[in-house]
Amino acid sequence: MGERILAKLRTADGGINPWVIAVTVTLATFMEVLDTSIANVALPHIAGNLSAGIDESTWVLTSYLVSNAIVLPLSGWFSSLLGRKRFYMMCVALFTASSFLCGLAPSLGVLVFFRILQGAGGGGLQPSEQAILSDTFPAAKKGMAFAVYGVAVVVAPTLGPWLGGWITDNFSWRWIFYINVPVGIISLLLTSLLISDPPYMKRINLKQGFRVDYIGIGLLSLGLGSLQIILDKGQREDWLHSDFIRVFFVLMIVGLAAAVIWELREKEPVVDLRMLKNRNFAIGTMSMFFLGFVLYASTVLIPQFLQQLMGYNAELAGLALSPGGLVIMLMMPVVGTLVSKVEARWLVMLGCVVCSAALFVMAGWNLDISYGIAVKARMLQSLGLAFLFIPINVAAFSYVAKEKTNMGTGIINLARNIGASVGIATVTTMLERRAQFHQAHLAEHVNAMSPAYQGFMAQTSAYFAGRGADAAQAAGQAHRLLYNLVGRQAAMLAFIDNFWMLGVIFLGMMPLLVFLKKAEPPQGPLAGH
Repeated sequence: MGERILAKLRTADGGINPWVIAVTVTLATFMEVLDTSIANVALPHIAGNLSAGIDESTWVLTSYLVSNAIVLPLSGWFSSLLGRKRFYMMCVALFTASSFLCGLAPSLGVLVFFRILQGAGGGGLQPSEQAILSDTFPAAKKGMAFAVYGVAVVVAPTLGPWLGGWITDNFSWRWIFYINVPVGIISLLLTSLLISDPPYMKRINLKQGFRVDYIGIGLLSLGLGSLQIILDKGQREDWLHSDFIRVFFVLMIVGLAAAVIWELREKEPVVDLRMLKNRNFAIGTMSMFFLGFVLYASTVLIPQFLQQLMGYNAELAGLALSPGGLVIMLMMPVVGTLVSKVEARWLVMLGCVVCSAALFVMAGWNLDISYGIAVKARMLQSLGLAFLFIPINVAAFSYVAKEKTNMGTGIINLARNIGASVGIATVTTMLERRAQFHQAHLAEHVNAMSPAYQGFMAQTSAYFAGRGADAAQAAGQAHRLLYNLVGRQAAMLAFIDNFWMLGVIFLGMMPLLVFLKKAEPPQGPLAGH
């Protein structure tokens, strides 16, 4: 049966159709990226069902992100140790099995434990897929191959909140984990049939013995794990005013600083930071950090704006992001074609300009905008995002040797994920702090001597009195209404500040892109990506 299926999938030269391989490895990656955001809207349901507090339930998110961040940079080393195909299948199997167990979890502690396993399994999927695609497609078609991968990585976070809300409202929060199981099984079966390690990739011979960089693994785990906890819990714990955060801040500084020093001096490092000496790879990694920052930050801001200030429910607010995902899916193949004809840095610059323009449009929103205006602004931003992901990857890996591809994909995916965490933490903090600032500023103009204040109070009190309230009740209701209006306007201004900040970040990337070398690799052992 398997041989007949393989025969139908083979090309004229006897190899497996590369597009079949691309779809195969994208299946599990899509579900893994989806899981970074799908559980967010389900936290109140999880907390209530498992008899936990909302603050405790956030460990469902934090535990996943911490283990995911630790495994990401180690994936290249694990691929060399186990073989890329075997490591990828182990990650899919772990992710699938732990997803099922998350759905069965009887308590919050058990759920957090299985989320740690799920994050560890998911951490190896994205780098492995990128490396597999790089080896499967010829240089001229790599852009198109990464279009498929880009759809999974960029669209999945936008669908996560909406899908999670819909599943939770119509079924149970447990199904946000169960849906991974059939996809994981299909991915495992197809991977075992279709994927093979490239000839150049030599696994470590376990019988001959090998040196494990235990210190490097330990320091990276300490530093990255502490960083992720700080970013996820910082705003809730009031950042460095909290002893809890200060402890992890010290652990993060010690862990990351020691890891960098150790890995740069180690002959066989678990993460080869020397790759960042490659100018294109270093700029690409930094650009991917900012892409993750803005993509995930805006994905948080837009639904929050629509829910908190416009009164939309979670499902409708999530749907506002969906047309943007459609734009990305339609434009990714176009960009995949253009990247082989137009220099990558010009495409990235175009994407930065379009994204900035969209975010500046959002900075002009007010409390009277229609749902259509919000959707169109997100679609414009998505148009710009489509011009970023593929060209950044192509430029970053143009001068990276094939044997370094696994290591490089782990580093660049880690940069995007950390960027996402930093972006979400930044806008979450800024929303609260800037809202307080604007509310204090607006309140200065609300005083009993102001004619505008006197006129508002007189008209509003008369309105409530006409509906049966006595004088004292009418005055109290008028004051509450005024307070709510001031708070709503302050929140609106805080959202505007955040949209401006994100737009400026994209414009700030552009001078850096000038230093990218043209994405045409030299002849010899180096491979285009």
